[in-house]
Amino acid sequence: MTRSRPDSCPGVLRLHDAADGPLARIRLPGGRLRPDQLQVLAEAARDLGNEAVELTSRGNVQLRQVHDAAALAERLAAADLLPSPTHERVRNIVASPLSGRVGGWADVHPLIPALDAGLQAAPELSGLPGRVLFTLDDGRGDVSGLGGDIGVHATGDDEYALVLAGRDTGVRMSADSAVATMLDAAHGFQRVRGDRWRLHEVPDGAARILAHLGRTPASEPLEFGARHDIPIGWLTQDDDRVALGAGVPLGSLPARTAEFLAAVDRPLVVTPWRSLVLGDLDEWVAEQVVRVLAPMGLIFDAASPWLLVTACAGQPGCAKSRTDVRADAAAAVAEGRVHDGPPPSPEHARTAADPDVSGRQHWSGCERRCGRPRVPVTDVVAEPDGYRITPPTGD
Repeated sequence: MTRSRPDSCPGVLRLHDAADGPLARIRLPGGRLRPDQLQVLAEAARDLGNEAVELTSRGNVQLRQVHDAAALAERLAAADLLPSPTHERVRNIVASPLSGRVGGWADVHPLIPALDAGLQAAPELSGLPGRVLFTLDDGRGDVSGLGGDIGVHATGDDEYALVLAGRDTGVRMSADSAVATMLDAAHGFQRVRGDRWRLHEVPDGAARILAHLGRTPASEPLEFGARHDIPIGWLTQDDDRVALGAGVPLGSLPARTAEFLAAVDRPLVVTPWRSLVLGDLDEWVAEQVVRVLAPMGLIFDAASPWLLVTACAGQPGCAKSRTDVRADAAAAVAEGRVHDGPPPSPEHARTAADPDVSGRQHWSGCERRCGRPRVPVTDVVAEPDGYRITPPTGD
């Protein structure tokens, strides 16, 4: 695959001109946020944007309708959310959100700052496309199936598999060499990619990277499948403290709710499923958080129909969308037209003005289906006379 246009993935210093105004995307390596950083984002959303912090499928955040880009950059830089003007768009690092707190073979979180620092320290890597994705999986298999370009997957206490283009290469390494190997692979990708944005687009890309690394497979490759198991609710940490997994309806976090979360003064992780993990709580604090924030719209119930629904930006954010998809999806949830259970069978594709759909579903304003999860979902796509409902076929 070749590209006829340059990568235009937005950042803080290069905004996307969306239909509803400029959009800024802020990279959060590993999805990690300090409370003071969340407070800065909440204030920026309120003062400079549309009063919401949007969560992305890479554990990043974005602000819409930004009306003062210079002021936003200044605020984010002061909060360590813009540490490098040259490398800001390539800091796409997704890590297992519960790693180091609940389960997993290894704690991958110490790898996050090391990988981030290594990316920023290499001038050549500033030229990587803004769509490149690094994955750090602690062995539970939650992020290796997200189709990253370069990653590691824990296979033991001190062993990692090298993952390229979303597949296990069969190469194994120690924890001490994991970050250096990923950075070397990133240099290899930059040298062979041409005008391609993703490693899987490069012919024999993984093999060429292995040749660059001078590594050969030594183990049978693991198989990774895309998963959508959102950590929700009360999660007992390995140290007996509590982590709370919170769903965010359609990934849009109101600035006021974000300020309440920041006031809890505990570390947060934005997950690739547009949800949050609030960690290191004692039981009493966790109970108060649920009592206050559940009425504000955060989801702590794993059975909530909101967890079945994702959606593209829709109108007014996207000029290509035929309708306000998010408002229609929200109405379907409120009216009980989103159900848990198996999806409809493939032969039951249909068009409806007011869709009634079971199972995981993605609502789209046009055929591009932006933001669609990698897991099988029922597609609910806007057409001139309603929504076309297409059940999954095992994709």
